[in-house]
Amino acid sequence: MHDNFGFGGWYAFVTRQHPQVWRPDSPDPTPAWQPWRQVLPMLSMLLCVLYFGVLLGLSAYGLHRLHLVVLCRLNRAKIARAQEVAALTDRDLPPVTIQLPLFNESTVAARLLDAVARMDYPRDKLEIQVLDDSTDETQGLVRAHVERLRAQGIDAVYLHRTNRVGYKAGALDAGLKVAKGELVAIFDADFIPQPGFVRSIVGHFEDPTVGMVQTRWGHLNRDVSILTQVQALMLDGHHLVENRARFGSGLLFNFSGTGGMWRKDAIIEAGGWQHDTLTEDLDLSYRAQLAGYRFIYREDVVSPAELPEDISALRAQQYRWAKGTVQTARKLMARVLSAKLSRGQRLEAFFHLTPHFAYPLLVLLSVLLLPALVLFPAADTLTMVAIDLPLCTATTGSLAAFYMLAETAQGRSRWGAVVRLPMLIALGTGLAPHLSKAVIEGIRSMAGEFVRTPKQGDNKGRYRVRTDLPLTEAILAVLSCGAVVASVQTGHYFATPFAVLFAVGYLYVAAMVAQEQIARRRDAASSAPVVAWSDARPGEAAVVGAWSRQATKERPLGDLAA
Repeated sequence: MHDNFGFGGWYAFVTRQHPQVWRPDSPDPTPAWQPWRQVLPMLSMLLCVLYFGVLLGLSAYGLHRLHLVVLCRLNRAKIARAQEVAALTDRDLPPVTIQLPLFNESTVAARLLDAVARMDYPRDKLEIQVLDDSTDETQGLVRAHVERLRAQGIDAVYLHRTNRVGYKAGALDAGLKVAKGELVAIFDADFIPQPGFVRSIVGHFEDPTVGMVQTRWGHLNRDVSILTQVQALMLDGHHLVENRARFGSGLLFNFSGTGGMWRKDAIIEAGGWQHDTLTEDLDLSYRAQLAGYRFIYREDVVSPAELPEDISALRAQQYRWAKGTVQTARKLMARVLSAKLSRGQRLEAFFHLTPHFAYPLLVLLSVLLLPALVLFPAADTLTMVAIDLPLCTATTGSLAAFYMLAETAQGRSRWGAVVRLPMLIALGTGLAPHLSKAVIEGIRSMAGEFVRTPKQGDNKGRYRVRTDLPLTEAILAVLSCGAVVASVQTGHYFATPFAVLFAVGYLYVAAMVAQEQIARRRDAASSAPVVAWSDARPGEAAVVGAWSRQATKERPLGDLAA
């Protein structure tokens, strides 16, 4: 979604080859133009500089994607060797704790517990920790399920906090203090870990320098809609291009929050789970790697999970990730740039921690596009081919190469990425205003409320996100529609397809959010049992890490407090 158009027009404007904008040395057509003799050229030049600066920033992030594609190609052998890990005998297997952080997950919790219970690992070396912060019926459902697992001889522990201090990070930290395992695997509620998950990756930890192993996410509902198809493509790009490139090149990458396993000592030595950002996983990942631990990425071990099927849920998820990533950049960027890392590691860390700054640039580009189309001359064919086409290829082309590799790496057709690329660009554009707000809030403040992504599971519509109506997106949609018309009328045909994608993206997000929020309000007015996430209130207790007395008898409150 980081593309350019009309650069040749700027070139023509700056070199005055096509003077459609009034200049001081031109005859003044009417006396009314007299006050604008100095102002209009200055405003036009300012617009040109802003437009150029925005596209330069977006192009940098686009070209960075191409760099990651190249790194994947150059390091294929090392990436493949990660799958070669010696199998350990049952006698040599280390004790493992699987942590399952939950908050109001009644639609998927049973599915998760059943999947973890099927884990192929010696029962005397496997502990299942259910870290439940729920305030609804999930408590009773999960507690009863844990008791059934215990009756089957599985070491399952139900731990319910009397507060949500620290949200997910707080729950993981409190559970870590009483965990039996030397290694800790973590799964979010919507995941279905496969039976061979632990055995597949536990051998990596024979190397004492390995602090974390991340596996790939699968997608249970990839083909439900165009929205889930595009999300799947975006996440595949993260896992099969970004993670593979960084791991294969010895660069810093991150635990994705779920579907991975940590060395307990690595967490502790890095300072433990901290909740001053909304991306506790990214924060801990960088601190652990700066402490000297190595990370491994296993693309061949896949944990299926559920994608948000509502645009409101997707916006909430992406908002948390965007704000948290900016907060982590605020917290650790100076430390990373001054650490004893290679220049390449520091440069890649900068791009890794700042990708969401592209969203404010994208919004600014949408605002500047219409006046730029009106004021800047259309480039002649030669200028367009010489300047516009190469830049567009380097940015939009790099985006295509990025997602084509993500598809082929998992045995899918690369043309699937090409077909979905326009909608991916449109969706990214439509999300840009909301995520720009997240970037601004991440710059202004640390921490904040951890809004969980609602899961569909076996009861779609049980949990929904409450949000404001998308007025900003609607306004930008109108502006982008005007840009479509202006691009045709002024001969900026190179800009027309991008203006169309902008308009489609804003219209799609605005229409879908409005539809979902109207439906939520209608259901809220009826007797339908719907939980709006922004209305859910955390517990009233103020003791960090405290567990309720409803925890399992095998873990009394006194032991947990210790």
